[in-house]
Amino acid sequence: MTRDSGQQTGTGARALLLPRSLPSRPRAAVLVLHGGQASSERPTSPWQPAALRMRPLVRAVTAALPHEDVLVAQVRYRLRGWNAERADPLRDTRRALDELRELTGPLPTVLLGHSMGGRAALRAAGHPQVCAVLALAPWWPAGEPVAQTAGRRVIALH
Repeated sequence: MTRDSGQQTGTGARALLLPRSLPSRPRAAVLVLHGGQASSERPTSPWQPAALRMRPLVRAVTAALPHEDVLVAQVRYRLRGWNAERADPLRDTRRALDELRELTGPLPTVLLGHSMGGRAALRAAGHPQVCAVLALAPWWPAGEPVAQTAGRRVIALH
């Protein structure tokens, strides 16, 4: 696991989990998911507007939570697009949740996503670590599955 977006994990794949606040013994986690595009094969960048838009939110969440208890991390997708049935950000979010579990063990986790990140958060809600989703202006097309949100706290704000 790496904390730098440019480094590689032990498996040779770029790390998707970018911790911003990493307590020594976290009791919970917040993963922040940025937006993107309906379709794009271009790689993400920390300088794209969708990622930059989340920086103030990450700072606010980090400042508002107990530093000794809550891990705050961003998820950096491999590609900018949702890309139809491939749902690339969903796959990346699930992989980031697995990276989190490898780093800290199982933690109750809140997914906080904006736009496409909101869609990824809602779709990843069924992951065993996820206890809640906060979707900000989520891209939530008609016909999206919702069964995975059962038993989770879900707030969607537009």
